[in-house]
Amino acid sequence: MVIKAGYKRTEVGVIPEDWEVKALGEISHPVRGGSPRPAGDPKYFNGNYIPWLTVAALTNLSEAQLYVSQTEGYLTEEGSKWSRIIEKDTLIIANSGATLGVAKLLEIKCCANDGIAALYNLSQEVSKLYLVYYINSKTKYLRDVVATGNGQPNLNTSLISDFKVPLPPTVAEQTAIATALSDTDELIQSLEKLIAKKRLIKQGAMQGLLRPKKGWVEKTFGEVLDGFTSGQTPYRGNPGYYTGDIPWITSGELNYDIILNTNEKITKEAVKNTNLKIVPKGTFLMAITGLEAEGTRGSCGITGIDSTTNQSCMALYPKSEIRTDYLFHYYVCYGKRLALEYCQGTKQQSYTGATAKLLPIYFPPTTGEQQRIAAILSGMDAELAVLKAKLDKYRQLKQGMMQELLTGRIRLV
Repeated sequence: MVIKAGYKRTEVGVIPEDWEVKALGEISHPVRGGSPRPAGDPKYFNGNYIPWLTVAALTNLSEAQLYVSQTEGYLTEEGSKWSRIIEKDTLIIANSGATLGVAKLLEIKCCANDGIAALYNLSQEVSKLYLVYYINSKTKYLRDVVATGNGQPNLNTSLISDFKVPLPPTVAEQTAIATALSDTDELIQSLEKLIAKKRLIKQGAMQGLLRPKKGWVEKTFGEVLDGFTSGQTPYRGNPGYYTGDIPWITSGELNYDIILNTNEKITKEAVKNTNLKIVPKGTFLMAITGLEAEGTRGSCGITGIDSTTNQSCMALYPKSEIRTDYLFHYYVCYGKRLALEYCQGTKQQSYTGATAKLLPIYFPPTTGEQQRIAAILSGMDAELAVLKAKLDKYRQLKQGMMQELLTGRIRLV
């Protein structure tokens, strides 16, 4: 590979000649938070002395939200003595859990548990915000390559100290890069807030429009549906089965929306040998198994393409008295609750054809009124889809900017 004039190859990749590469341990002193033991002891926890930040709380923050301004709990004064107090404006890094490798900046003084590391004594020649963006651009690398441990990977302070960072020569250039990325994050956060607001509005509309009213019909799924069918999983030992062009839907892809693309496509041979049925476009699908924590149990979707499904997806075919789009919105509104009430099993609760037939449904007596309700909710879905597409575009734009700016391919001098 020919290196462009003015650039050099380093352990972190090709960067401008006037940039440096430094380990975090050279520009800061990484320390780890501390957790009072035993966990939950009222002597330490649920107090009102100082905010208590856990690594689990970081999972609730958007990727675009770089500042931690509040916590979910507080420690007592005694609890603070057995933890680590971290000052406001400190850069923190999650060193374990689902957010391992994610960096944030504190807007509050707080105690942090041992799943969080902090960079003390950060050099004045380094922009904190630039450093946050660079670390977050390497989260996957920190998780997959740097972190140690089998069941619960983690980053100890030695690994954090050894992590290398490319640094522009001046704080001004570092700040310019961070500001450009921060402006994009503001756009992303504004869209995330708008989408959250629209979802709440839709939730209220669903509850109002789909609440049973006088004159509505009360039946069970078994009474209003012509049939139920479930798919299967082609033999995984034959990878050639998954090289075709026939969409294959799994329950994890039922995201309360129209399904236009699938993660995998199978061959005609796989369909034939597995006795799979083609599910026509416009069919209502519901997840019949899955863990509540994974978000699959009680989820649903409508096929926007002819497809096949795995055994965790049940296709439902309504009789003429009920519209598919009304059925879809009804289940979006009530599916989670119904799954909790009607699914059976211990470790992984599921519907069977028999239990699915018992599900109650309330609907207007005319398909015209059903269509009116479905049209209002579908319109809201369409508006949300436009906003989500815009959000995805901004997120992709940010990723591209990070690749260019944090490597010096584009200079902001």
